[in-house]
Amino acid sequence: MHLIALLIGLVIERLATRLFHLRRLRWIDYLIDAGFRQAERLPNWPALIPIVVIVILLVLPVLAIVLALGDSLLGFPYLLLAIVVLFFSLGPQDIGEDVDEYCKAIEEGDSERIRETAMAIIESDVPEDTLERIHKVEEAVCVQANNRLFAVIFWFVLLGPLGAWTYRVTDLVRRRAVFAAARDEVENGNSERLRDAAALLHGWLAWIPARLTAIGYAAAGNFDTALGAWRAPSEHASDTPSEYNEHLLARVGTAALALSEDPDEDLVSRGVRGAAAANQLVFRLLLIWAVVIAAMTLYGWTR
Repeated sequence: MHLIALLIGLVIERLATRLFHLRRLRWIDYLIDAGFRQAERLPNWPALIPIVVIVILLVLPVLAIVLALGDSLLGFPYLLLAIVVLFFSLGPQDIGEDVDEYCKAIEEGDSERIRETAMAIIESDVPEDTLERIHKVEEAVCVQANNRLFAVIFWFVLLGPLGAWTYRVTDLVRRRAVFAAARDEVENGNSERLRDAAALLHGWLAWIPARLTAIGYAAAGNFDTALGAWRAPSEHASDTPSEYNEHLLARVGTAALALSEDPDEDLVSRGVRGAAAANQLVFRLLLIWAVVIAAMTLYGWTR
């Protein structure tokens, strides 16, 4: 059942690009903000408690629907629910489409579009130096592929639509907490506490998928260089789980690309080649995951 829903959901995601704006789920931001306001009334509580409560409250409606549907009508309503939930859990934007827009902007030489499309991939400030931006985008593709795609698939296969939606909710809460902390003009210790707690919870849920994705990058790309990058960690003991996950994915993913530097290659060609190679690596890994999940389903290891 989950394999069928997964395949249909991935096909719909490829075809229904005009519906991606619906996955931004802006209305949930108001609910999350309301939860943050309630959390501010409990400054002495560990920040992780209100974050977990907010996530649970946002997940409960999906849990209630799953329990209500059960196996009615041979599981067809559950299948529809799984497809819908998976569609809204992926993304919100397709990483391949973002890379295509970024490459077009580079080829057209539109500086403003380059910055905007690069920011959509990096999801943070874009470096001013061109070569640094190119490397940052390649790393971000490897990181965002896990957050937008592979971690969602992992939790969907493990726990069905409830698992996928729980992961996406933690990401929505994390993003909103980061926005709320940055929005405060005066230092607000509570906002920072909520931001750190939301990032911690999301990092925990991304811990296993991040390592599976890193292993997949090695299998889908240059295994020797990727393995060497894994064995030469650059993380610090003070890194949060989210930071550790991102550094691992960036390091192993870019090593798996094994891009050779050509001194005669201009920065436009280098930027397009690097982003396209990272996107192709993600696509190859997606095919590997599809084959593995299909084999597990055939042998009865997943539902």
